[in-house]
Amino acid sequence: MEFRQLGYFVAVAEERHFGRAARRLYVTGPSLSQQIQALERDLHVTLFERSPRSVVLTPAGEVLLQHAHVLLARAERARDEVRSVGPL
Repeated sequence: MEFRQLGYFVAVAEERHFGRAARRLYVTGPSLSQQIQALERDLHVTLFERSPRSVVLTPAGEVLLQHAHVLLARAERARDEVRSVGPL
């Protein structure tokens, strides 16, 4: 599981649509879909129920979304604290 994949996952979960999430992230739809599929393979779960019009989080997706928000916030806070120590 990579932070980039978690960010992609959160965008799809919030947008409830791969196309809108891809536009929001400035990535192509196929690459976004591939990253979500890789995350699902890594976790051995299905994160979204997909339909042509939208996506819905599975129970596993709901659990991951809660953790993803915390993990991404902590990573951002760590980056900010490290940068505040001083420049290169």
